[in-house]
Amino acid sequence: MVLAADVAPEPTGPGEPCAADLSTREGNRAAVAAAVDAFGGVDAVVANAGFQHVSPFESFDEDRWDALLAVLLTSPFLLARYAWPHLRESEEGRVVVVASVHGLIASPFKTGYVAAKHGAVGLVKSLALEGAPDGIRAVALCPGFVRTPLVALQIAALAESRGITEEEALRDVLLEPQAIKRMLEPEEVADVAAFLLGPGGRSFTGSPVVMDSGWLAR
Repeated sequence: MVLAADVAPEPTGPGEPCAADLSTREGNRAAVAAAVDAFGGVDAVVANAGFQHVSPFESFDEDRWDALLAVLLTSPFLLARYAWPHLRESEEGRVVVVASVHGLIASPFKTGYVAAKHGAVGLVKSLALEGAPDGIRAVALCPGFVRTPLVALQIAALAESRGITEEEALRDVLLEPQAIKRMLEPEEVADVAAFLLGPGGRSFTGSPVVMDSGWLAR
């Protein structure tokens, strides 16, 4: 049983839809409370909400910086904090923060995103150490580019800004650092998250699980 929290959740999407603004304390608290009400507790938290803002550092919008940190870093902290007593009761509580390969390496023009994702990797390290006595595991899942609407917008923006085709933007810009020149499918990331949440994930805690198609091998 899964509660799917979003600002505007799909009524027919996977999981029990829950409308919550995860950029606010109230929204994160409400999402955890809804899971407890619906299921009687919380066994795992998967923090996957996010968005991107691409801009040179000198003109990086301060409000977008605040919003990126709120959604990508503060929300995982709050979700874990509000769920912590329930994760302890479950005896094998799990926290999976989708941190991106940008939690381990930087790219230009993504200052807020990179800073927040690096923070998320540090967050799970601390959660893992504090949660270990109670059987709570925490992991940062770090995929490369995934075929999502968010990435599709980046490809289109790159193509327009550089005067190239979207195919060239994908191949020569986004996927250039990767050894394997393809995007991940959402189902692949979901499969790894499911593994980390299951019996096979018991030994994974306090570290990034990297799905980067060879990006960091360079």
